This record gives sequence, structure tokens and C-alpha cells, in this order.
Amino acid sequence: MTNKDDLVAGRYRLAGRIGRGAMGVVWRAHDERLDRTVAVKLLSFGAALGGTDGEQVDARVMREARLAARIQHPNAIQVHDVVEHEGRPCLIMEYLPSESLSAVLNDRGTLPADEVARIGAQIAGALAAAHEVGIVHRDIKPDNVLIAPDGTVKITDFGISRAVGDATMTSNGIIAGTPAFLAPEVAGGGKAGFPSDVYSLGSTLYAATEGMPPFGVDDNTIALLLKVSTGEITPPRQSGTLSPLLLWLLRPDPSERPSMREAEDYLATGKQPPEFQPRTATMTLPPPKPRRRGAWLAAAAVLLVAVGLVVGLAINRGRPSQPQVLQEPLIVPSSRTTTSRAQSTCEAEYRITNSWPDGYEALVTVRAKATRLNGWTVSWTLPGGQRITNLWNGTLSQDGTSIQVAAAQWNTAVESSTSFGFIAGTNGPNPVKPDVTCTAR
Repeated sequence: MTNKDDLVAGRYRLAGRIGRGAMGVVWRAHDERLDRTVAVKLLSFGAALGGTDGEQVDARVMREARLAARIQHPNAIQVHDVVEHEGRPCLIMEYLPSESLSAVLNDRGTLPADEVARIGAQIAGALAAAHEVGIVHRDIKPDNVLIAPDGTVKITDFGISRAVGDATMTSNGIIAGTPAFLAPEVAGGGKAGFPSDVYSLGSTLYAATEGMPPFGVDDNTIALLLKVSTGEITPPRQSGTLSPLLLWLLRPDPSERPSMREAEDYLATGKQPPEFQPRTATMTLPPPKPRRRGAWLAAAAVLLVAVGLVVGLAINRGRPSQPQVLQEPLIVPSSRTTTSRAQSTCEAEYRITNSWPDGYEALVTVRAKATRLNGWTVSWTLPGGQRITNLWNGTLSQDGTSIQVAAAQWNTAVESSTSFGFIAGTNGPNPVKPDVTCTAR
């Protein structure tokens, strides 16, 4: 039993607990040799896993922590030492008076896109440095992002979840990580790598702007992992100019995501990602039920969960290359709408739901006027200076400024209504609204 005033490794005097999680307890301590304040993390993986696996995991933690100590970056919490205390591995780390990003979000709800980009650039810089020395973080989430009063951002827990993952995946068929922030390939039982860190960064920044992770939250861990493994996300509604970059970070295909160094560059400079290549969207799921923001913060504790079922279903489903976006409830019409004028058995309503100085987001609702639709296409001419950078819930065809969006496989038949959405860039504010035409098949 560890208590206040205990001396760790004959050097670090424990002063008080500053955090606790499934993997251990973090203490503020005084380094009596160098007369400085440090953070001491007493790890308890062996107890969490039980049996003889604990010794194997402890050994892996020691090796990985030594590797993590090689990271030298101003936005990464430094690891000073690796010791043992009462038979458990123990990390001696830099102490940073700070709040976690999860605590900030619990207090403020969401953050503006420019602030999130600033936070994200600092995180990405530290993670890029880690990747360059071969370290995969594996558990990027708001809890592991620390924000100091002066705005300095640092990420913590380098290498620890990687060590746990190596042991548990090979011995017990379980996965380490926080389900709501995992990449689809990891949730499906695949190996975590540099691209999965990029995805988890995207999920963390998405949560900061939207108030909830991209897959929502679910008390049923297996159900949440299944949802994550499909790559089906809820579209960002409050991310503004950051939306295209978030969707790039959140691409289901790991090979289509940027590197962490590229992510840092785009976040720091505000550049827009490469132009979207039209692809076919696939099946959507019903929108998640509204949840209090405190619920997902509580659910973000590190979990060890069985994934055999997830692996099997993910293999059968396959994985799309473009982020799949959950269809959301229809938005109350605003004054910025246009409706199809053609005489047809269907009609389309075009709504601009969000805009920023050089871009906007639109939702197009397709309605059956009299009889069931067995196929539909919405057409319009893209106003000058506009370009579609991302589209969901439909199939995009473009010839110059001529745009056609046809049904995806799942929403070909329409009894009443369906919708698709997209993000577009523009050369200035107040984007021009086009006239749209709906043609039934």
C-alpha cells in the first residue's frame, strides 16, 4: 500500500495524489536528490490483467518506458527515470501544473476551431517526434492531453499503452485502449501503428469541437467497438474550417491519412487538405441518442475489452476508404435554401447549414412527392469559385461545374425522404446557393 510521504527508489518523496486511472496512480513528488517537483506514476498492469501475465506486462512496460524516455520535444511530458516500487514498475516524469483537455471540455463543453487547431498542432508535433523514433502512442485521448495556464499543451503516457497492447493481444486476445478514440483497424483487432495515432488525434480534436467523439458513446463496449470498426462517423457540425482536415485525419483507410508531421503542418498553418476524390458512400446507421457530455468523459477511461467478435464482423464488413458519415436528423430549414423546380416525382431542398470565410457545409434533402422512389439523382451547377471537398450519403459525379449526386446503395429506395451532405470550399463568404433538380428513376 502506497501512502503520502513514502520514499520511492530512495529518492522521490510522495506528496499527494494528482490522478488515478485503470492503469495506475499518479503522484506529485519531491526529488530529494535534485530538489525539484516531479510526477510519479505507479503502474498496476499486472493487477489489472491478473495471473502470471502481470510479470510479462511489467517487463514490457519497463522496456517501453525506457524507449519513451528518448523523446525530446517541448510538447511531450518528459520521462526522467524508470524505477520499481513495491514490486511494481514506476515512471518518474516531468511535473506540469495543468488541466487535462477532458477537464477543460467538461467545463466549457466545446472549443472554437482555431483554439482546437492550436492545441492539435502542439500535440501533433510531439507525436511526430515520437513516430520518428519508432514509438506509437496507442492511447491518444483528451485525458492524455495536458494544458498549462500559459497555453502550452503536452501529451503524456507515451509508450505505455503500446506495451500493454503487445502483451495482451498476443496472449489473451484482448485490446488495450479507449474505444471511443480508437482507429477502425484497431477496433477491428488489427495492429496499431502510426496511422492509428493520426486517427486518434482526429477523434480527440473532433471531440473538442463537437463535444463528443466521432462515434458517440455507448455503455456497451462491444457495440461501440463494432461501430468504430466500420468507420461510420457523425458529421462535424461546429468545426468550421477545420472540418475538411478532421475528415482527412479520420479516413478509415490508414494509407489515406496524412502523416503526423503533415497533420502538424496543416494544423499550424491552417492550410486546407488535398482535394477530395469522389467516392461512393455506403451504409449509414441511425443517429446516436443525445448524451450529457460528462458521460463520454467518464466513458473515456482506459478499458481492456474482448475483441474476438469485433474482429470477425469487421472482416466480413470490409472497410471503406472515405469516412462514412451517419445520417443526422433533418435540420430545421433556414432562409438559405433552394428547392428543385423540375416537375418530377421527387424534389430536393438544398440548405447551407454552416459556413466560414472560405467554405461551407450543405445538406440536401430528397423527398418522394407521390410514390416510392427506386432511385434518384440531384443535379446542379456549382457556382464559380466553389469546389466540393467531401461528400457523404451519396455518389458524386462531376464534369467541370456540373454536379450530379446519385443515391448510395443503402438509400436508393425512398418512401418519404433521405438526405446527403457535403463540405465545399469557396473564394469568399456568403456562398451562392444554386438551383437544384431532382430526377427520379
